[in-house]
Amino acid sequence: MNIAIVGGGIVGLAIGHKLQSKRQYNIDLYEKEKQLGFHQSGRNSGVLHCGLAYKPGSVKAKLAVSGIKQMINYCKKHSINHDICGKIVVATSNHHLKLIDNLAERGKMNGLKGLKFLSDGELKQREPFVKSLKTLLVPEEGIVDYKAVMKSMSNNILSSGGNIYLSSKIEKIKKINNKMYININSSKAYDYIINCTGLQADITYKKFSKEKRKMKIVPFRGEYYTLTEGAKKMVNHLVYPVSNPKFPFLGVHFTRMANGDREVGPNAVLAFKREGYKNSDISIKDMVDYLSYPGFLNFVRKNFLFCINEFSTSILKSSFLKKAQVLIPEITSNDIFSGPAGVRAQGIDLKGNLIMDFDVIKTNNQIHILNAQSPAATCSLAIADYIIENYIK
Repeated sequence: MNIAIVGGGIVGLAIGHKLQSKRQYNIDLYEKEKQLGFHQSGRNSGVLHCGLAYKPGSVKAKLAVSGIKQMINYCKKHSINHDICGKIVVATSNHHLKLIDNLAERGKMNGLKGLKFLSDGELKQREPFVKSLKTLLVPEEGIVDYKAVMKSMSNNILSSGGNIYLSSKIEKIKKINNKMYININSSKAYDYIINCTGLQADITYKKFSKEKRKMKIVPFRGEYYTLTEGAKKMVNHLVYPVSNPKFPFLGVHFTRMANGDREVGPNAVLAFKREGYKNSDISIKDMVDYLSYPGFLNFVRKNFLFCINEFSTSILKSSFLKKAQVLIPEITSNDIFSGPAGVRAQGIDLKGNLIMDFDVIKTNNQIHILNAQSPAATCSLAIADYIIENYIK
């Protein structure tokens, strides 16, 4: 069976790796950029998420729990740098106290092990610079080098007989006698085409299926600051705030990276381009696409203050720093400098609701992964199993 995977991020690579390891599948993976994982997958914070905050029973919750186990085993097998260092979630106001209790209960319902509330002494021993009213320890979370994971997966695809084509943008497909053909390899027939294009997923869906989009991807840029060498001592592991349950964003938090660096972020800023990593990255075409979408307008109308507040953290370092100081009051402007940024491919429905769960649609021989943002990297191997078991016959 011949299968084309469009999109060379970590989800596309994981699906390709899983399929190519089975003898009955022949995989061709197409990536429009000159390198794999150039967008979401190569620009995330490198955290292994174990499924704490996701709605119990959701696809995301189920795949996060199984996905992190698979990812850890994969890293062990292939000697990839990772560390199950655990994270803490910090309540810093009375309003957060009930939310953190709900978060702990949700984690238990999702099957997480070892959750516990830390005493002040335990917190001070673990993260001495963190200020907290109540602290939840999540011991199963960790950090990993996702670029190394993607490199390993791509090597596995190639060594097993699959093909990876870079700088290969798929513009057109056609169906003849129940087989699919693509414009840049028109002589090869495919039994399935799998859309893993992330920030372009809804556009790819419309282009391939010729059907009207049921949702749209809206790009939210997440910006980070990097801690200076002298400030690294302020962060030992992973430090998160209690997030707003209305949104899938986890709030400005502190991360120890697999390479030893420390980051703080991200915010969640509406980007002016789907692949816009700076405020100066502007695409009129992209902006018209989502500015004319009723779902986006409804989202802004319902969450105007949120949008303004997040944008302020993008243009004012002091505004960003203020959010970081909620967790670590001693951190100063001199302790951080501008770091990397990523763009989250966030699905929004017509009513303006952020789509919180993974979203997959099958149309004949086409499988479209439409909404697969965080924790998709952690879940990538489990997502691959989910696609193979449920959508490929």
